[in-house]
Amino acid sequence: MTDTDRRELVVGGLLAGLPLLTACDAVSGSPRAQGVLQGAEPLTRRAQRALVRNALAPEYAERDISPDFRANGSVDPADAEYRRLRADGFRGYRLQVAGLVERPLSLSLVELAAMATRTQITKHDCVEGWTSIGKWTGTRLSAVLDRAGLRPEARFIVFDCFDALDQRPGGERYYESIGLDDAFHEQTILAWRMNDQPLPVRHGAPLRLRVERQLGYKHAKYIRRIEAVASFSHIGRGKGGYWEDRGYEWYAGI
Repeated sequence: MTDTDRRELVVGGLLAGLPLLTACDAVSGSPRAQGVLQGAEPLTRRAQRALVRNALAPEYAERDISPDFRANGSVDPADAEYRRLRADGFRGYRLQVAGLVERPLSLSLVELAAMATRTQITKHDCVEGWTSIGKWTGTRLSAVLDRAGLRPEARFIVFDCFDALDQRPGGERYYESIGLDDAFHEQTILAWRMNDQPLPVRHGAPLRLRVERQLGYKHAKYIRRIEAVASFSHIGRGKGGYWEDRGYEWYAGI
C-alpha cells in the first residue's frame, strides 16, 4: 500500500462517518459529526506523522483543473479595513508577521512575490465531502518564517483573518493554526494567484493559506496577520481555530 493509498483511507474513513452536510458549518450543530471528527483526530495525526511527514500531496495536470472551483467559507468579508484595501486593489495591503519571532515583518504583496515561490495543482478536500482541483502560486511559508526567524519556544503558526463567517462587520474573525512540520512543508504556501490569475476575492484575496495535506477549513483565507506562538490556549476558545473552537478536530490531515 502506498502513502497515497493510506492517506485516502484515513480521509475516506473520516468523511464516510459524517452525515451529508449542506455547508461546512453544519458539523457545529451535529453531536454525531463532532464525535466522528474528535475521535478521528488522534488517528489522523499519528498516521500523518508516521507515514507522510515529508511526503507531498498528489499534484495534477492542467487538464485536471476544475472548471468551477467551489469557494469554501466566507466569500466577501464585511470588515471595513478589508473593504478599503479591496477598493484600492490591495495596493496598501501588508502581511504582518509577529509573535515569537526575532524580526517582526510587514510585507507587501510585491515583497512576498519577490521571495521563494511555488506553483502547484492540487485537490481541495472539504469536510462537507466535495473536492475541487486548482492551480495555486504563492510564497512558501517557510521563506517568510525564515526571514522572520522563529524563536526556540515557537510551536505553532496562527493565521488571523479579515473575514467573519456571519458576515457582520463586527463578527468574530476567522483564524486557524498549524504546527511547524506543516508550516515548513514544501507545499505549504501563501497563495496570491489561482489558475494563473490574481487570487479572486471569493477564494481569499489577497492572500490565503494552502496547506495541501489538510482538510479545507485549515486553508485560511483573507490572511491579515501571522503569529508564531508557543500555545493557542489564549486565542479564541483555546482550540487552535475558529471551527476547532466549535468542535472540529485541530489536526485535519489527509
